[in-house]
Amino acid sequence: MLSLVEGTKAVQFARRILEDYVKHNKKSSQNLGKSFHQKQGVFVSLHTFPHHELRGCIGIPLPVMTLQDAITESAQSVTRDPRFPPLSETELDMIIVEITVLTKPELIEVKQPQDYPTHIDIGRDGLIVEQSFYKGLLLPQVPIEQGWNKEEYLSHTCMKAGLPPDAWFGKTIKISKFQGQIFTETKPHGLIKETQLNGSHN
Repeated sequence: MLSLVEGTKAVQFARRILEDYVKHNKKSSQNLGKSFHQKQGVFVSLHTFPHHELRGCIGIPLPVMTLQDAITESAQSVTRDPRFPPLSETELDMIIVEITVLTKPELIEVKQPQDYPTHIDIGRDGLIVEQSFYKGLLLPQVPIEQGWNKEEYLSHTCMKAGLPPDAWFGKTIKISKFQGQIFTETKPHGLIKETQLNGSHN
C-alpha cells in the first residue's frame, strides 16, 4: 500500500512522463524511492475535465517490472490509447491523471461457474478473464461507475476479452481478481487524493 504522499508522487510523476512524451517525445528520469522499486502492476487513466469522460486507460496488469518502470511505460502508452486519437499538447491542461496500483491477481477457483459471483466483491475487486489467446481486464472502479451487478460485471469483462458475455459459464475460462489503490488529481495539475470506491476521498 502506498501512502498519500507516495500516491501524490506517483501521479505527479505520471503527469511529468506523459507531458514530456507528448511535448518532446522523451522520457523523464527520476528516482521515486524505495517503495517504487518493488514489482507491481499499475494502470494510468486520463479523464477530461470537468466532464470526467474517459480519455485513455493503459497499464501493466502483472507485477513484471518495478512500479516506477510500470508507471513510466503506462504513462507513455496512455497518450496513444488506440481507442482514442493521440493525446495533443493542447489537451494537457484539460485532463485529469489517475493511477491505480494493483495487487497481484489471484485465480478464482470454483466448483461450478455459477459460484463466481459469490467470490467477487464489487467496490473492491478488479477482474481478469482469460481463455486461450483472449484476455480482458476491468479495473475495480468500472462496475461502480457503470452501476453493474456481479453478473453484469463478469459479462462485461468477458466482452472486454473479445468473448461472448456468457463465456464465464465455460469450463475452460480462467477468472482472476485483484484489488487497486486509486490516486487521482481533483483537477488538472491540482490536489491529489486517494479515491475510495464508495466515492469518498482521503
